Amino acid sequence: MARSFRVGQIVPSSNVTMETEIPAMFRAREAVAEERFTFHSSRMRMKKVTKEELAAMDADSDRCALELSDAAVDVMGYACLVAIMSMGHGYHRVSQERLHGRTVENGHPAPVVTSAGALVEGLAALGAKRVSVVTPYMKPLTQLVVDYIEHEGVTVQDSLALEIPDNLEVAAQDPANLLEHYKRVDTSGIDALVLSACVQMPSLPAIQQVEDALGIPVTSAAVCTTYRMLKELELEAHVPGAGALLSGKY
Repeated sequence: MARSFRVGQIVPSSNVTMETEIPAMFRAREAVAEERFTFHSSRMRMKKVTKEELAAMDADSDRCALELSDAAVDVMGYACLVAIMSMGHGYHRVSQERLHGRTVENGHPAPVVTSAGALVEGLAALGAKRVSVVTPYMKPLTQLVVDYIEHEGVTVQDSLALEIPDNLEVAAQDPANLLEHYKRVDTSGIDALVLSACVQMPSLPAIQQVEDALGIPVTSAAVCTTYRMLKELELEAHVPGAGALLSGKY
């Protein structure tokens, strides 16, 4: 009988993409592997992607971890990259340890993956030392993301800020637009391209197409989160059509 796993997600209240792209990748994996997955979410209030709202939202993440722990999920993903990064360099380690602690205290220990930590860990798994990045954020938040990644030892050669302040508008972006957006970024000599450094901006349908065009690994915060979740579950990180990181080689 195939093993079944419960995947929990701590989600900003206005985020809708993480609950579509993460399950889509796990469903694609189900087509080539025997394990099965169910998905469970808890929400933190956030409408505008500002530093103030992000900080207030992050303070609500402990409640979400407890709620998901009540459901005895096997792994949790914190589905907001910039909320973690805006709290200071290396904060993904603090958040992951604290939220895991809440699950231990609640009697249902579960590993916690943050999309911020997953992104830098995914780039490390790829061996990427120099990258370029596409974000939907305003320029100051984009620079914050760049600084966070560089503090983790990865050089960001170039970044594109699409400057979309409203979180629902971010979710409404057509991922096909990324097939043109990426051409506005300097990709010469980089080891990998982060096609979406935001789990709210849809990118999954474009990942493999852009990777095939560039001939280098192309990834996203959502792809990296899926990779880390599979690793925490001690499963092969193989999802067809989701780029090099989920090819099963890493």
